[in-house]
Amino acid sequence: MALQSSAAKPLRYGFLLLPHASMSDLAIATDVLTRANQQAEKKLYEILTLSLGGEPVTLSNGFKCPVDLPLSYTPKLDLLFVLADDIHNDVNLDEFARGINALNLDKMPLAGLGCGSYWLAKAGFLNGHRATIHWQEISRLNDEFQDVIVSSNLFEIDRQRLTCAGGAATFDFLLSLIDSSQGHEFSARLSELFSMERLRPGNERQRIPLATRIGGSQPKLTEAVSLMEANIEEPLSTDDIAYYVGVSRRQLERLFKQYLNTVPSKYYLELRLGRARQLLQQTSKSIVQIGLACGFSSGPHFSSTYRNHFGITPREERAQRTQTYVS
Repeated sequence: MALQSSAAKPLRYGFLLLPHASMSDLAIATDVLTRANQQAEKKLYEILTLSLGGEPVTLSNGFKCPVDLPLSYTPKLDLLFVLADDIHNDVNLDEFARGINALNLDKMPLAGLGCGSYWLAKAGFLNGHRATIHWQEISRLNDEFQDVIVSSNLFEIDRQRLTCAGGAATFDFLLSLIDSSQGHEFSARLSELFSMERLRPGNERQRIPLATRIGGSQPKLTEAVSLMEANIEEPLSTDDIAYYVGVSRRQLERLFKQYLNTVPSKYYLELRLGRARQLLQQTSKSIVQIGLACGFSSGPHFSSTYRNHFGITPREERAQRTQTYVS
């Protein structure tokens, strides 16, 4: 989906604030668009804040935010964002669905930020579409809405339906939209204003805490992974980890196999390689420095292990990052 802006007419984006919508999501999204206008030295984007009845909305931080219009009075939009930070709030679903349906959905895309995805799904607007939501509500979205294809990605763009996990992913999502309408060179310059070294693609997964993925019933496993994450530069042996956690090596291996479908050494290696990839993409450290920082004894060992896992060498990974910024 590409939203194109003409020289004469700015794109009009509406932000529908549901009760306790995230202040940070609203601030990030509107600030990115405002900075885009400033960088272009003309109005590329027009921003309207909305509520169901036109009343001020109490946001997640307790601030009562006035809005420009009620949803029913909204003029023609190029994109409507639905912002929510809680799936337990009292939302008039009939009023919500009726107001959105009146906005010519055949031509207007809908976007859910944070838990806005939940309310779009509840009103039936995400049926048959891929969608994401903040990791805390992924299971709920998946369980309640069988007609929605739920992912754990940072954001999803599926035809006329756009969803984003919220938080820091809001930066990546908005800059991706700007990239599609204003071009890569423009969005790259804009990202530099926010000191963002790398724009994360939508298909990058949210980092879901281990305790959430496996539940709170396996504290030994969670403690073992925490030890691994804290000792990337000087990796511990599996025997050492088992000793510090207070279980036998065999018991530790059984926990990893049962709950993570892998062995401790492989999980640890993937953590280190993931950290190395992040450093390659986001820093200017040399490849040798990154290898050492991630527990590899030499440059060749790091390069061969990296290539075996990701299919490209660290040097090729770094070159891809450079190409992204100059293309």
